[in-house]
Amino acid sequence: PQVWSLCRWRAGQYHYGLKDLVTILFYIFIAIILHAVVQEYALDKINRRLHLSKVKHSKFNESGQLVAFHLTSLIWCLYVVVTEGYISNPRSLWENYPHVYLPFQVKFFYLCQLAYWLHALPELYFQKVRKEDIPRQLQCIALYLAHIAGAYLLNLSRLGLILLLLQYLAEFFFHMARLVYFTDENNEKLFNVWAVVFVVTRLFTLTLYILVIGFGLPRVENQALEPEKGNLFSFLFNNILFRMSVLLLVCLFQASVMWRFIHFQLRRWREYWHEQSSRKRAAAATAGAKQQAKPLKRDSGEHRRAPGWNRVELCPWYLPLLLSVGQCPRAMCRGAAPRGFEVWGRVG
Repeated sequence: PQVWSLCRWRAGQYHYGLKDLVTILFYIFIAIILHAVVQEYALDKINRRLHLSKVKHSKFNESGQLVAFHLTSLIWCLYVVVTEGYISNPRSLWENYPHVYLPFQVKFFYLCQLAYWLHALPELYFQKVRKEDIPRQLQCIALYLAHIAGAYLLNLSRLGLILLLLQYLAEFFFHMARLVYFTDENNEKLFNVWAVVFVVTRLFTLTLYILVIGFGLPRVENQALEPEKGNLFSFLFNNILFRMSVLLLVCLFQASVMWRFIHFQLRRWREYWHEQSSRKRAAAATAGAKQQAKPLKRDSGEHRRAPGWNRVELCPWYLPLLLSVGQCPRAMCRGAAPRGFEVWGRVG
């Protein structure tokens, strides 16, 4: 009777188990099919029009796939968070912990997320990713799987949803900025938007970790080991050393992410100012060359004429006659020998 009452009270809610592996495997094949559809009917058509290089072609495909995934996950995650009331009631992130039983939409969201990031492993072969990019993408996939699976198994599903919402928001702007940059290399405005969103999401992420793990979970009393209820790992948060270790790892990870971001922005700004200074020096050199060329041109061909004298063109056979005389109208005006095939004389 006690088990039956528990099942009735938990009707419509689920917890994790071994059957999740079969469900994840099924959705891995679904994700592969959807990946191929987006690539065939959207990205390949755009690539044919842009005529990108091989390196940019690979990055464009990567960002295009991730933009579609992040936008879908962002809308879906926002809907789940709002309908479950996790934003309107922040205390629900740690109240009644451990959250062993999950609503269907929360559990389904986590399984689909795990399926997508697992499907990214065979896609490295299908997409013929360059060997130089494989370690970076493997690191990204491993971090996403570790965070999503950790939140799912440690019964931190509510906190995990908020963190995924923040992470996908920043990633969406980043990959969208890359797509715009590949179509127009002079347009980098979205990178500035991404920089602001990235910093704000990092601050919110660190604040949520400290609020939930540092202040919320220590107040929860019911964190015993109960394998029959699916509570296998939540009792670890009873130990203050474990909680502080988790917070320390989170802070170190966020600090490393921010350090790489700051280093990237400083390098980008240095390149930008170096390019601007090079353009200014080139423009100044061009202007100086033009100013130097004007007097040289005036000395070589143009001469001041005396008042009342006009230039008269002479034929080549007339030049020896002038030279034999020794003077010409120009010589009389300036006391110099004639130059070229022209002299100065009065008309009329």
